[in-house]
Amino acid sequence: MAVKNRVLPIPLSSIDSFSFTGAYQLVSGAAGVTHPCIIIRIVNNSDKDVTVSYDGTNDHDYIPTKTVRDIQFQTNSQPQNNMCSLAQGTKIYVKGAAGTGFVFLSGFYQPQV
Repeated sequence: MAVKNRVLPIPLSSIDSFSFTGAYQLVSGAAGVTHPCIIIRIVNNSDKDVTVSYDGTNDHDYIPTKTVRDIQFQTNSQPQNNMCSLAQGTKIYVKGAAGTGFVFLSGFYQPQV
């Protein structure tokens, strides 16, 4: 299958940090990311630090308050001419203490013909 020479965004999703309980909660939505993403961005626009998980159990990343984490899967592909993406349906979770503000998830994918 050929890859098209463009990228498209996945739908923006978010979670209000007011609802944080200290346990992992989905930021990606119940179905996970809608397409295999070559880039994801998590924006912690809340006043609390958050921990990120890709399985809902283990801690995988930490994003301090008012910062952004960009993960560029294709840039990190080995060898460089292979496609590398976050699998469609991957669920992304965040946890932290209840606060004020939102945590946002956005991403981009490369459509295939």
